[in-house]
Amino acid sequence: MTGLHLTREQILAFRRHVGVLDRRLPAGASSLRRVAWAGLQDSVPRAALLSIHARVREASPTIWAHESLVQVWGPRFSAYVVPEKDRAVFTVGRLPVDPVRRRFAEDLADRLETLLDGRRLSYRDAGQALGIDLNQLRYAAPTGRVLLRWEGAGRPQVWTVPRPDTDPDQARLELARRYLHMFAPGTPEGFEKWAGLASGRATPTFDTLRDSLVPVRTPLGQGWILARDEQDLRRPPAEPAAARLLPSGDAYSLLWDADRQLLVPDPAHQAQLWTSRVWPGAVLVDDEIVGTWRRAAHTVTLTPWTVLRVHARHALEAEAADLPLPALDRPIAVRWED
Repeated sequence: MTGLHLTREQILAFRRHVGVLDRRLPAGASSLRRVAWAGLQDSVPRAALLSIHARVREASPTIWAHESLVQVWGPRFSAYVVPEKDRAVFTVGRLPVDPVRRRFAEDLADRLETLLDGRRLSYRDAGQALGIDLNQLRYAAPTGRVLLRWEGAGRPQVWTVPRPDTDPDQARLELARRYLHMFAPGTPEGFEKWAGLASGRATPTFDTLRDSLVPVRTPLGQGWILARDEQDLRRPPAEPAAARLLPSGDAYSLLWDADRQLLVPDPAHQAQLWTSRVWPGAVLVDDEIVGTWRRAAHTVTLTPWTVLRVHARHALEAEAADLPLPALDRPIAVRWED
């Protein structure tokens, strides 16, 4: 396979552009749908909120609960905030192809619907009432019939909704298109990892999309992009934002294996960003990830990997001070761990 050669700079500039990291959008349902195009991982408390804040102006502490958004167990069974209009993409798009596993998911959703009978119940209580391990409830999520509400503390509330009127194969194709758009260039293996699909399930999907894809060469090897994205990938990069604080699991850094090398070339820095436990947030300055950050209550600790210029430090301090975190009894304080 041969094709267009893309440099690291082109790829990262495109990802920042489609990921809405160069310039914040005005608040509103259309902006929220755009920033949640690949879903907003929310397994770490307030992660979805902070991903929105990095992309939307004047984001309030409750913007993640906007009426146009819902919470589901999405790719890899992680908690996600996704547009209600796209619920089927992130749920039914992951419905198992294997008939036994699919029947298990549907039966579990049926049992949960019967138990709840229109009510909302805590995740723990629902699991105990059904006599199953709590985490098994997540296997009903690909039916598209289960929603949750998690405030970042305690057990989530769960309830059932009508099944999306979407064919699973079509939903999976759209999920693959979103992966290829947001993480371009992509591969079948990368799609499986990101979406949490069984091994080998991405190849038929990519085969179906083949006529709408363009093969490319990257510093990591071969990949695919959507044909409609080729022109944008060829364009000169836009002026990057001065600074952004991206939370753990943000779409821009939600990568595995060799894909991490493109974003963070230094192996030592890779180990600091993608740890074996809960990932820290990523510090983005101009067009590079330059460190990590964590928060404890009202204190934000920034750990840069290099000496930052004064204007970059000021921009990061301003980003930290503006984090729309609820229930803080004092202003955010920034601690530098140089």
